[in-house]
Amino acid sequence: MTPPAPHVTVPWLASPFRPFYLLGALYAPLLALGGAGAFFGFVDLGGAGALMLWHGHEMLFGFASAIVIGTLLTALPSWAGLTEWHGAPLGALALLWLAGRVAFWAAPWLPPLAVALVDGLLWPLMLALLAAPLWRLRQRLYRLLLPVLAGFALANAAYHGAVLAADVHGAERALRAAVWTLVVLFTLIGGLLTPVFTGNALRTLRRGEPARFSLPLESVALALLLALALADVAGAPSRTVGVLALACTAVHGVRVVRWRGWRVLDQPLLPTLHLGFAWLLLAFALKAAAGLGAALPEPAWLHAFTVGALGAMMLGLMTRVSLRHTGRALRVPPAMQAAALAVFAAAALRLAAGMQALATPVVALAAALWAAAFIVYLVQFASVLLAPSLPRQAVDDEDGTMRP
Repeated sequence: MTPPAPHVTVPWLASPFRPFYLLGALYAPLLALGGAGAFFGFVDLGGAGALMLWHGHEMLFGFASAIVIGTLLTALPSWAGLTEWHGAPLGALALLWLAGRVAFWAAPWLPPLAVALVDGLLWPLMLALLAAPLWRLRQRLYRLLLPVLAGFALANAAYHGAVLAADVHGAERALRAAVWTLVVLFTLIGGLLTPVFTGNALRTLRRGEPARFSLPLESVALALLLALALADVAGAPSRTVGVLALACTAVHGVRVVRWRGWRVLDQPLLPTLHLGFAWLLLAFALKAAAGLGAALPEPAWLHAFTVGALGAMMLGLMTRVSLRHTGRALRVPPAMQAAALAVFAAAALRLAAGMQALATPVVALAAALWAAAFIVYLVQFASVLLAPSLPRQAVDDEDGTMRP
């Protein structure tokens, strides 16, 4: 049950998802425009190499970080009972995220150290704010979030350190570490919420009992994922990385199949969450194939995860949280279904463009579709994020009906 919303004078500071979803969704199309403008010479974001690093950093520590922070700081009060941030402290946190983005856009005219100092504050602050409350929780599994938060902070610090040292390879490796940190968070949070929501729907619709939590399976899945991430970031032999990725494909595949998502494809929002995990499995499979010698570009797995898995999961969770935590029924606007299809098409096109060496217009179309999905979210939900919540009522998590 979602706790009562605090009384806050400014509605969009009433809960963490409000400012961070709004900022993240605004930033998605801006990133697409900025990247295109820099590619065609209209915006100065550095040379070709610098542009790729800029794009990678801002996708991870700009767009993705906004959605991750908004989701975490909203979910933890509901699920773990932590105090929810709102009002001026929440506004200050959002301004710190915004300051980092301004610093990156102004990077060509600022000393690199200034950019590093401004952008490098957010994730260490998140770790400092959440470390003690998470450690005190009776449910120790929440402590798994602490190394994830530390991973984001360390990866960003390593990136800025590499940039200051003019070490392009080091900066690329830091961004790769940040991607793997996101994969771990995806499997932890998405792997908690997806089976819970699916299980609730299965029980409500009498389509079977939910899958029971299996600590041995979850432990093996997490251990294999961490081994794969460490091997990839450390530059282990490709065959080693391929074998670990193949093992992740198999074990995480078992994990996903146990949830029986195909039985709830007619329910609101659930297909998007399961589609995100389908893209994750494809990412593991592509990583395995490339590592074991298949004629595939190595970055294919990266696009399957970032554009496909992460895009689908984020759009689904943003829609669900925006409805559920503002007192609205879980009825998905038709436009959001079109947005989900746009994310799927963007991921498929981006993957095909990389694998078939297709022309730049195909990549541009993929970026436009991906950005369009979040523009649709803004059109549908900006007014919801900026307005007060509706009176609290019991909302069925799956069929969207309001109950007194």
